[in-house]
Order: sequence, then structure tokens, then C-alpha cells
Amino acid sequence: MKRPFVPPGFAVPPALATEQFRLEALGPQHNDSDYEAWSSSVEHIRRTPGFDTSSWPPDDPTTVDNLSDLQRHADDFENRTGFTYTVLDPATDDVIGCVYVYPDKREQHHAVVLSWVRASRAELDVPLWRAVTDWLADDWPFERVAYADREPE
Repeated sequence: MKRPFVPPGFAVPPALATEQFRLEALGPQHNDSDYEAWSSSVEHIRRTPGFDTSSWPPDDPTTVDNLSDLQRHADDFENRTGFTYTVLDPATDDVIGCVYVYPDKREQHHAVVLSWVRASRAELDVPLWRAVTDWLADDWPFERVAYADREPE
């Protein structure tokens, strides 16, 4: 039997907050702002470490497809099979990025993490990476995490 992604008694962190951004579970309620954030930043995201070999984001996105993806991520979160967080501007609640925490399909790590920020907030990529790296080490049960390094600011 395959072991669960997180232990049954583990309390999944509902959020992470810094002065620069706030993370909360991604869901269908974020569809419009999430769609606008990533669809306006496709080339920037594709240059982000971890996404450079990915087929995401798609070339012809629709809000209907995005809504389906957000529901899938919300279902994964509820089922504890993966955890996707939206990255919000603390002053405006606008979506400025996303963080994905999922099992490693190759089983070399306990978790694989990806994150992106919209092109207009590119300066937050390294601070987000640092905050999430620390958060994973301090508050999550993973010993080995694959999360593409960022160049220091």
C-alpha cells in the first residue's frame, strides 16, 4: 500500500503570511484573478526555474479550463494528495503567483514544489522561494524536497 502524501494526523498549514505576500489554499473563487495573473505572464513563468521544461502554462488558455484546474487543485487539497496555494498581495488580495506542493512521481523526494509570480511582480520570486523553503522546513513533514533554486537577489 502506498503511503499517504502527508501523515494522517498532520495539520496542513492553511496559510503563510509575510509583509510582501500571503498564501492561502487555491480554489475556484480565485478563478478570475488567477487567470489574469498567469495568462498575462506566460513567457515569464516559462522562464521560472522548474517551469522551463513544463508544458504549463498553455498557449490557448480559457477561463473555463482554468476553473477546472482550480477545482482539481482544491480537490487535491481536500483529499490531502497535493497542496496548491495562491499567492496574494496582502494590500489588494490580487493574485500575484502560485505555489504547488505535490508528491514526487519519481519518488526521489518526499515533495516537489514549484512556484511562480506574475511578470509585473517578478521581484517577489526570490523572496517567495525563500519564505516557502523555510516554511517547508519548519512546518511540513518532508525530509527531502525538490524545489528549483533561485539566483540570489
